[in-house]
Amino acid sequence: MSQIFRNHLEKFIKISDNDFEEILSYFEVKNFAKKENLLEEGQICKYNYFVLNGLLRKFFINEKGTEQTTDFALESWWMTDNFSFEHKTPADFSIQTVEKSEVLYISNDSQEKLLEQFPVMEKYFRIVYQRAFSANQRRVKYIFSYSKEEFYLNLLRKYPEFVQRVPQYLIASFLGFTPEYLSELRKKIVS
Repeated sequence: MSQIFRNHLEKFIKISDNDFEEILSYFEVKNFAKKENLLEEGQICKYNYFVLNGLLRKFFINEKGTEQTTDFALESWWMTDNFSFEHKTPADFSIQTVEKSEVLYISNDSQEKLLEQFPVMEKYFRIVYQRAFSANQRRVKYIFSYSKEEFYLNLLRKYPEFVQRVPQYLIASFLGFTPEYLSELRKKIVS
């Protein structure tokens, strides 16, 4: 468990064994069942989650009452409702497991203390947030540049294991499709 986190940290920063043990002490670990909510829209998001094993999704309920998935987090990815976590306001999103998952989590207060004690973690989180922001920028570009079919084909080409791992109704939700439209699109691709 801790080695997964350590390996991830060391992609971006160097830390000693003693420092890593102290850094780890700011986190807690928890196992969640499939389809278990870590956060519900309207609650204050108290934690930042790091996926050790499993898969999480972030979503909201749109004006039609349909779940709209906005993000996924696989192993070694972070997930939180950033605005709620930082400002301690009601969350605009829910976070739920897609699979049975094991996560490290840290509270806002603990994260602030961690950053004070270990300034190198500021660098780590900056890099992680920059990469997440860049990925979201690219996704926005795809939304506006690609047809629905091109968007799906691009996802299928770049991340085939992801598309196979995630239930199709959630892929449809993430792409802004109905499950029926995605099913028709998949049939069209196979023919």
